Parts: sequence; C-alpha cells; structure tokens
Amino acid sequence: MEKVEFVVVGAGLSGLATAMVLAEAGAEVLVVERGDYPGSKNVTGGRLYLGPIRSYLPDLWKDAPLERRVVKERLTMMAPESSITVELSSDRFRRPPYPSYTLLYAVFNRWFADQASERGALVIPGYKVDDLVVKDGRVVGIISSGDEIHANAVVAADGAHSFMAEKAGLRKPHAAKNFAVAIKEVIEFTPQVIEDRFALEDGEGTAQLFFGSLTKGIHGGGFLYTNLESLSLGLVLAIQDLMGKSGLEQNQGPPPVSPHDLFEAFKERSEIRPLIADGHTVEYSAHIIPKGGFRAISRLVTDGMLVVGDAAGFTLNMGVTVRGMDFALASGVLAARALLHAREQADFSSATLSYYKTLLKESFVWQDLKTFQYMPDFMANPRLYERYPSMACDLLEQMLWIGEQPKVKLSATILRTIRQNLLRVDVLRDLIRMRKI
Repeated sequence: MEKVEFVVVGAGLSGLATAMVLAEAGAEVLVVERGDYPGSKNVTGGRLYLGPIRSYLPDLWKDAPLERRVVKERLTMMAPESSITVELSSDRFRRPPYPSYTLLYAVFNRWFADQASERGALVIPGYKVDDLVVKDGRVVGIISSGDEIHANAVVAADGAHSFMAEKAGLRKPHAAKNFAVAIKEVIEFTPQVIEDRFALEDGEGTAQLFFGSLTKGIHGGGFLYTNLESLSLGLVLAIQDLMGKSGLEQNQGPPPVSPHDLFEAFKERSEIRPLIADGHTVEYSAHIIPKGGFRAISRLVTDGMLVVGDAAGFTLNMGVTVRGMDFALASGVLAARALLHAREQADFSSATLSYYKTLLKESFVWQDLKTFQYMPDFMANPRLYERYPSMACDLLEQMLWIGEQPKVKLSATILRTIRQNLLRVDVLRDLIRMRKI
C-alpha cells in the first residue's frame, strides 16, 4: 500500500472514533496500532460518561459491550488510620438513559475496532510507526520499518506520549508535571459476590474514588469500579512528585517508596481489604496518562495532521469525577468531521484543518476543560492529601467517640478544630483558590 486518504495512528477510543466516522462517509482510512490487538496497550480505570457523547455516535451504544451502569457514587477521604466515605445512591442514575457505565478497555476496544472495520476502515494491529513523512513542511504519511505509507492527512491518536505530535513540531518535549502514572489490577469475582458486597441489583455498578494519606503526600488518588465479573482497582500518581520523593533530581538513589509499594499498601487498607477478599487478579497494568488540563494543551493542527484524545491532553480530574474517555470519543468524531470538510475542499493545509479547533471550541470538550482549567493546580495542593483528610477524620471521630470522661458539647469540639486547623493563612489561601474552580 503506497497511499491512502487518511492514516490514523493508534486504535484507542479517539482513533477508532475518527476512523469510524471517516469510513461511514466512504473515505479510505487505515488505522495502525502497535499493540497485539486494539485495547492491548490501553489502561483505564473503566468509567465512561455517556451523557455528553450519545449524540456524537448515536448508533454505537445499543450493542456496545459495556459493563455495569453506575448507580452509586462514593468518595473516600483517607487519613493514616481512619477514613470518611460519602455515598450518593440516586434513582435518577437508575433510569434510562443511564448516565455512565464501567467498561474494560481490552474488551470494548476490540469490539469498537470491529465496528470500524465493518464500516470500511482497515485496522492493522502489531504495526509500530517509527516516524512521519514530511514534505515541504507538510505531513504526508508515516514510516514503519523503512516503509512509507502516504496519506492526505494523518491523525495522531498515539496516546499520552504522542511522539508524533513532537516530531511534527506541535509541542515541546514532555514536562513531568503534566503527567501521572496509573496502576491498575482487574480482580475477578462472580457477579453475585460483587452485587452482595456493594449492595447492587443485577447490572448495577459502583464507582469509588479515594484521596488522602494513601498516596503518602504524592498528588494522586485511588479508584475502584465494579465490572460485571470483576473489580478495577488502581492508583494514579503524579510523576513529578514521584521524582521529587525519590530524590532522582539530586541523584540520591532509589525512591524510598515505589508506586507498587503504595498500591500494595492501599490494598491492605481496612477499607479495601474486605472488598477484594478471595478475588483472583487476572490483569496488572501501568501506563502514563496526561493530567495537565487545558493550560497544558499544545497545538492540535499542522499541515496534514491533527491530534486527538490523550495525545492532545484531553483529560480532566475534578476530584469527584475523572474524565477522558468521553473527551477522546468526541475529539475523534470532530477530527473526522474536519477531515471530511478538508476533503471537500481538497485542501489539507493547517488553515483548512483548523476547522477542527473551531468544532472543538463549540463542544463540551473544550468548554469543560477551559471552565476547570485551574483544577490541576488545585489538585496539586499537598494539604488535600495530608492535613485536610486527617483533620476531617479526627473531627468526626471526636464527635462520635464515647469514652470514660463526660462528653463536651459538639459545638465546642467543632470550634476547637476550626481554631486549631482552619484559622491559618495557608487554609485561607486555599479557600480563595477554590473560587477559581
């Protein structure tokens, strides 16, 4: 094959969404994936918000291999020896159209690739792209093992690392502060065990996020999602914090705590241990994910190329929700629409392909990322992982503890905690910063 209309590099959600829309329009599209199969290189906690993207791919969801519809939301704040969990169980989540589902990437992406293939896209796994073909400053194809495949335009859907975006001059080398490492285990159970442990009905699911002392002061947190026959359990840890904690910047040797050790300690917490007891781990994975948000997004368009999904940095951690998959799918659809527009004009210059940015700015992807552009700074506050969880757990424990001595007024307990912990300059600054989010 010497030339196709479009080449998509990466068979993740964004790449396959791009390919599907292009193929449905009759375009010739090649999807190349370095993994053994679509989804084999993808790591996710496993939560997809359908509300924002139903209209983007309206025919996709009826038969999609989704896991459980999420009807319970849990947020757990952890101190070293205690925790507080807030649970929202809502009948609104139990009524169709269901707002979100858990999913397993390896299963879903294989199916998604089949859907794209049925519509005419050619999906080739086990294909590693080594470089871009650039002619007169324009991207005109890809290189693999010395062979060139030319195209009218290339879509960079190659994940958080996206060497393609760097080679095309769309961004500078990665900055550690904009990335995190995600560690995940998939732990197998029968559906009945999952439903009994989480008080769920058939097909219902729970999503739970954790923050506080579990990360030992490192910016990050934990997650747990219920699948049909398994749990997805994991941690997300800021790479820059890990580098600082390890002393690597000063060449001081190995880190005093590793991501693996943090994950094992997390699994041994009394809040987690009963939930995973007697389970069988069937998958262990780790991956780099973007976390820089809106202000870390670099250029998305150049002559002959667009950048989508994780490669573009389209993720958003709001503490109570973590999003990326809905952004990936939507950006892929919008990229395809921009490419079809360029096809009509027979012009794949950056000026014409910039229609992609116009579509993005009108979408929930750009608007949500911009609205919450200060979330990464807020979430990097070390007091969120050390002081505030311990303070909240200690206060609630004092209010609920009945000991030998006469109990003081609850108001006195609360006021003492406020005086000791909240009437401080750094806390007041945090409250002021919260206005930005």
